[in-house]
Amino acid sequence: MNALLVAMRVSRYLPRTVVRAGAWAGSSVGWLRKTKARRRLEDNLHRVTGLSGRELSRLSRKGMLSAGRYYAEVLELPRVTPAQADARVRIANPEPAVSAIHEAGGAVVALGHSGNWDLVGYFSTRAIAPVTSVAEVLKPREVFETFVELRERVGIRIYGHEGSATFRSLLREAKHKEERILALVADRDLSGSGIEVTMWGHRVKVAPGPAALAMASGTPLVPLAVHYERLRGARRRAARSRWGVVMHFGEMLYPADFAGPDAVAEMSQRWAAWLAQGIAEHPEDWHMLQRFGWVESEAEAP
Repeated sequence: MNALLVAMRVSRYLPRTVVRAGAWAGSSVGWLRKTKARRRLEDNLHRVTGLSGRELSRLSRKGMLSAGRYYAEVLELPRVTPAQADARVRIANPEPAVSAIHEAGGAVVALGHSGNWDLVGYFSTRAIAPVTSVAEVLKPREVFETFVELRERVGIRIYGHEGSATFRSLLREAKHKEERILALVADRDLSGSGIEVTMWGHRVKVAPGPAALAMASGTPLVPLAVHYERLRGARRRAARSRWGVVMHFGEMLYPADFAGPDAVAEMSQRWAAWLAQGIAEHPEDWHMLQRFGWVESEAEAP
């Protein structure tokens, strides 16, 4: 049986401290053994920060531990109460983004693999508007279905990333009168038809979905950067965790401000630039342990 699936099933019966300790240990071992995940992470972080040698190693260790923290938190997500979620999540700049989302009757939100995007979805579906998102269809299928179940138990509606059918479902939701956030984790393109943008001075390909959905539906798009922060005092006790996440909204982008054949590309560049800035400020919380969409060939890679 798949090891991740076993962990997902067993974790629901274990104390949270045991789940967190197991994730920390697994991440530490993975870093010490210089696994493929660590090598991928270090390559990605080098391109973002320019760091190398010991400085890059220290950063990648923080990154591996941050990724392990994320997985531990996802496994315990169904046990996180609404009050605990509220204590763990902080919006750094709620205005004018939250008001603009309400005024528009919803929004497309573009975010990356940083911090804990599932916890953000749980919080947002209660504090701002119901959330719909898309998840990569993992193998075996049972792993994907278990992840979907975890997210749906906290109110997040999930579609599998399955091409045009998924886009049509999202488009129907965007055009529906119900206020809803369509949150798309889009820094890593899974479609095979990525949009080329510039991030950190490099040419990269990101998912076309957020901008394409916004343009097709007339729904505004707002980028969202997420990172972890240490909790202390009363907030830490209320959260039942040493860690919380910070949401930082970018500029609201309106489809009417983009026109012509390059509209999707221009909107994608705008949200990608915001996301790149957030990742550069908190690179340790960017969980890009996989191949990223660098346009440069392997020969050009550092």
